[in-house]
Amino acid sequence: MARARILDAGIGLIGLTVVLGAMSVASAVFAPVAFALFLIALLWPLQKRLQAAMPRLLALAASTLVLVAVFVAFASLITWGFGRVVRWVLANMGRFQILYDRATAWLEEQGIAVASLWADHFNVGWLLGLMQKLTSQVNTTLSFWVVVLIYVILGLLEVDGTVRKIDALPNQAVAHVLGAGGTQTAARIRRYMAVRTLMSLLTGALVWIFAVLFGLPLAREWGVIAFALNYIPFIGPFVATLFPTLLAMVEFESWQAVLAVFAGLNVIQSVVGSYVEPRLSGTALSMSPFVVLFSIFLWTFLWGLSGTFIGVPITVAVFTFCAHHPDTRWLAVLLGSPDGKDTDSIGTADRPEDRLPL
Repeated sequence: MARARILDAGIGLIGLTVVLGAMSVASAVFAPVAFALFLIALLWPLQKRLQAAMPRLLALAASTLVLVAVFVAFASLITWGFGRVVRWVLANMGRFQILYDRATAWLEEQGIAVASLWADHFNVGWLLGLMQKLTSQVNTTLSFWVVVLIYVILGLLEVDGTVRKIDALPNQAVAHVLGAGGTQTAARIRRYMAVRTLMSLLTGALVWIFAVLFGLPLAREWGVIAFALNYIPFIGPFVATLFPTLLAMVEFESWQAVLAVFAGLNVIQSVVGSYVEPRLSGTALSMSPFVVLFSIFLWTFLWGLSGTFIGVPITVAVFTFCAHHPDTRWLAVLLGSPDGKDTDSIGTADRPEDRLPL
């Protein structure tokens, strides 16, 4: 019996490795599907309400327009924020040059030749290669979102049919896992994104106020950047803290002021992310911080920047589906919050009329 369990565990581990490897190799195929399912979970309540008031295709067009408008608004906000920061940096290059000269002189006193490192690694060829890579990345990103949009449109049209197919499955245990698991996964993802949006707004407002009170330039821009990057757990808040700190090194003469900026921003991120958000999200993200951080790095490794954003919702989906089957419920318990709370409520399905297979 023990050997059989060890063999099953080994086979399961090999199978998981093969699946993750396939997802990494075929990321261009799997990543758009994952994002489309994520967006369908968010859009379905709107689509369902619109379908009750107008023809289905017209409701689909309205839902699609809402999705595109949100994406355009979000992209414009990010572009405005980072664009203003870049223009400020270019206008104050002299001050950055002074800071660079001071840092270079100090490093050379420690025996580190910075000039030679720049000459060896940062030249015209490297700059051209970087520009080509950025251009290619922009084209790839546009193609990615076009494919995602097509998947979302087709998926919204097939939700009702998929529900009927699941209900008609002869194996009711499988039907329960797919139906109840899909329903609760979609509900948890919607709650997670609602709380994340609220916390992003709160974080952006607090960063804006802090920057104004501290006299940091580009206060509105830092608030917008903090709002946008807060959608990426752990990594986003770190970057949103690092950039204003680097600007503070140029703006303020004393290192005490720079440390105060860094500490103040970290306090904002910690209070909102570690205290307020967990109490609002409840069972929507009742996972240990270790699992959340691991999922971010895992899916970033597999799918790049898109995996960084979608990693936590994917883990939420795996967590929820596992909780609906007795053979995998142990995994949901292990992935759950460190205190073990909220695990029992994860396997409870939402209302049957709201079933959404994902």
